[in-house]
Amino acid sequence: MNEIKHFNNLADVATEFRYQFTREGKKQKELVLFYAFNGTGKTRLSMEFKEMGKTEGNRDTLYFNAFTEDLFNWDNDLDGDEQRVLLLNKGSQFFSGLDDLDLDIDNKIRPLLHKYTDFNFVTDFNYIKPGEENNDNPEKHWAVRFIREELVGGVTQNKENIKISRGEENLFIWCFFLAIYELAIDKASGYEWVKYVYIDDPISSLDENNAIALACELASIIRKEDNDIKTVISTHHSLFFNVMFNELRIKRKTCFLHSNDSNTYSIQDTGDTPFFHHIALLNELKRVSESEVIHTFHFNGLRTVMEKTVSFFGYTKIDEVIHGLDDEVLFHRAVQLLSHGRYSVFSPSPMTDDNKELFKNILNGFIDKYEFQFPEIFNAENQTA
Repeated sequence: MNEIKHFNNLADVATEFRYQFTREGKKQKELVLFYAFNGTGKTRLSMEFKEMGKTEGNRDTLYFNAFTEDLFNWDNDLDGDEQRVLLLNKGSQFFSGLDDLDLDIDNKIRPLLHKYTDFNFVTDFNYIKPGEENNDNPEKHWAVRFIREELVGGVTQNKENIKISRGEENLFIWCFFLAIYELAIDKASGYEWVKYVYIDDPISSLDENNAIALACELASIIRKEDNDIKTVISTHHSLFFNVMFNELRIKRKTCFLHSNDSNTYSIQDTGDTPFFHHIALLNELKRVSESEVIHTFHFNGLRTVMEKTVSFFGYTKIDEVIHGLDDEVLFHRAVQLLSHGRYSVFSPSPMTDDNKELFKNILNGFIDKYEFQFPEIFNAENQTA
């Protein structure tokens, strides 16, 4: 059984991850890669890790998470509806090296961005908002203007100041981060302070092909010979996790982070078999069925595990993994009907008592049929590190 450690809180987990990079007497890690479900606390953990690096007003961690995305916000020029730009929070240390007038950040971002999309952009470090041009001393902002080529009357023209989609915006911000990550690796002026990089869930609004491409691009940057920055990566995306696991054969720690009922945490090393998220999901369904706090969206989770089992055995239909269970016709009909609703995990609807009983019968019959074994991380008593 791979090693399991238990922690009282996320601050203790962050300390453990930093310890992987600094411990004496053993080979130091260069990368921590871990998987955790949404809602486990990945973003909060990234902030705990970042806060630990602050000493006497200085910091040592460059991070990418939901707070990084908040450094970019739209000014849509609601009055003129012409000057739509993405504003940068130039007060953040994230942008600290962009004051260097010799730095052409656009040409560092552009080749990364164009691997995923075809729109263009220009960064304006002297942007004045519409209506403020005639002020005696107008404030100058940092802004990004987006451009897309369009075919008009058979002639290609540039359409400027466009509003890009949310998915395109996420990609742009990610590529902006990668460009800064590379500047930190190169010890560029303004980024000498970066000793650690913490990346939390970079996958957003991407299909599987782009998820693979993004993982490979990130891995190639991490593998650079002159990269001495220690890196932590967290994700809830199974494909991204597995690609990163296989791409990075450097000294790394890979693990699964699990949040326990008592608001404590456990991490288990993956060893050479990195992924068992379907077992974790099945265990979570087992736990909620025993707690009686069962919601309609849990049928969706049960169907997800069954579909993975269908693929594993080379079957073609979900009824083939239900075959042999008591009342299999009813079970099959229930899974088909009750797992197709648009149930929200943010506004959950409790199951009726009849459906709860049906859910538990299907789940327990499925677990018994295939004799699923749950790793110790899911069943161990809560302990402290």
